[in-house]
Amino acid sequence: MKSNCDDCMNYIYDEETDCYICLVDLDQDEMEHFLNYATSHCPYFRFCDDYTLARKQ
Repeated sequence: MKSNCDDCMNYIYDEETDCYICLVDLDQDEMEHFLNYATSHCPYFRFCDDYTLARKQ
């Protein structure tokens, strides 16, 4: 099953660490909530749609 992170614009591959990371800068309370409570959706989720970017050009 694919998580929301896999389709998010904030979830990118970092070549330095050789893994995927989230670009959203969460504070300590937000990170604790995110890790402890498996929510059904992330409030920072942005669908990675290349066509949306092309429409703006």
